[in-house]
Amino acid sequence: MSQILQSLHKTLLAGLVLLILIVFIAGAVSGSPIKITQAWMAFFFRWLHVVSGVMWIGLLWYFNFVQIPNMAKIPDEQKPAISKVIAPAALFWFRWSALATVVTGLIVATLQGYVHEALRLQIGYAAIGIGMWLALIMAFNVWFIIWPNQQKALGIVAAEPEAKAAAARLAMLTSRTNTLLSIPMLFMMVAQSHGGL
Repeated sequence: MSQILQSLHKTLLAGLVLLILIVFIAGAVSGSPIKITQAWMAFFFRWLHVVSGVMWIGLLWYFNFVQIPNMAKIPDEQKPAISKVIAPAALFWFRWSALATVVTGLIVATLQGYVHEALRLQIGYAAIGIGMWLALIMAFNVWFIIWPNQQKALGIVAAEPEAKAAAARLAMLTSRTNTLLSIPMLFMMVAQSHGGL
């Protein structure tokens, strides 16, 4: 078992195998094996949407609750470990999980037949629509404000020291904006299907 857990890829693969095993056992016990229908596909994409969203918002909150507040406490000689190794890797997963969350969410809304109603904030779909628009704004911020400015701040793209400092500040403020937006966004996403509104 330790061989599996020492590798992230093997751990993820084992998690998927365990999931498949549990699904088949649950289907056999309940007498309801999986049938690939539109409803099942919507459920599957909703699961992918939740998984992607957990990674996205988890990393957003990691940056804002852990990394940013503690950078000043890290000795200068140790900061390159964050800026050259950890932050670029975290930003890779951050931006791609943001995109995956948006894409899978739009697929779910399309499969469930409410994408247009939600995006137009029609009665009955206003909560999920507001959540969707907040998520779209946040994803835009990730790809078109945070990531380009982080590239300068981290030295991935060449920039003068003043430009690096300005880029770091703008990326941080936009990340804080996304943290602010994440609170109502998550509420609205859950409220639509669980009676919060």
